[in-house]
Amino acid sequence: MPAEAVIDAELGNVAAALRKLDPDGSRTAQVLRDTIDQLYDGQRTGRYRRDQLHKTEKTHCGTLVEINLHREFEFEDGEILDYRIAGIEVDCKYSQTLGGWMIPPEARGHLCLVVWADDNKDPKWSMGLVRASIDHLNVGSNRDAKATLNEAGRKAISWLFEKVSLPPNILLQLESQTVEKIMNCRSGQMRINELFRNALGMMVGRAVVATVAQQDDYMKRVRANGGARTHLQSEGIIILGQFESHAAIARALGIPVPGRGESVSIRVTPAKGPGMRAAEISGQFWSVAQPSDQIVCAPDLPKT
Repeated sequence: MPAEAVIDAELGNVAAALRKLDPDGSRTAQVLRDTIDQLYDGQRTGRYRRDQLHKTEKTHCGTLVEINLHREFEFEDGEILDYRIAGIEVDCKYSQTLGGWMIPPEARGHLCLVVWADDNKDPKWSMGLVRASIDHLNVGSNRDAKATLNEAGRKAISWLFEKVSLPPNILLQLESQTVEKIMNCRSGQMRINELFRNALGMMVGRAVVATVAQQDDYMKRVRANGGARTHLQSEGIIILGQFESHAAIARALGIPVPGRGESVSIRVTPAKGPGMRAAEISGQFWSVAQPSDQIVCAPDLPKT
């Protein structure tokens, strides 16, 4: 069997192992979302955009992606490169610019797991495998310098996931003036109230809550007993969390279903009875309110 065929078989084996670990890409996508939020460090800094990061922090992102993927999937350590997957050495390369991966000399001839993510209003990510053979690289005159993939190298990438949706940062989806209004509120509780008032029907993750609250017990600002659920109840707004009963209400109302650490707010109005897009809450049926519907006090939500 030609050496090239053996090498290609290695790529296929690594690709198969990665697909088995993460068939739909959801685990990798969450790692990337969490890593970007880790860089923002919103709870302490209030940051939520890439342009708010220092240059050194942007450079550090690739290292964090490599480490966090390693932890999530429990890859074996490589002897020369970052990982050993399916018994094969693999180097992890991340770039915030698609195609901008820097390939070190020690990775030449080996497989590279190339990863990219763009955190914006329509966030996307990609991940693929490519062999860093000399014919795939732009190699400078300095033999020790890092190289980039040339056109042939970029075309040779075997994509596992290409430009698929990244879990969104809703502070980048809301209008900039709305975010400014939220962040300019005097207290953490007021900022959280304003967030859920303006993000109706949008999935709000823990990192966003932490960024807006900028307090230690930030999730407390979402709950009842003095949190946003209490403050917004008189405005007809409910905030659903990760409880199964809340998920059932979300499904009945036809709105996004919150998962672990997620919340979604919606304004509700009394419904005439059971039917499409109606949920029973506290012994009464409710539906999603339209802008023309009168504001009524929202029902108490189940606590489990």
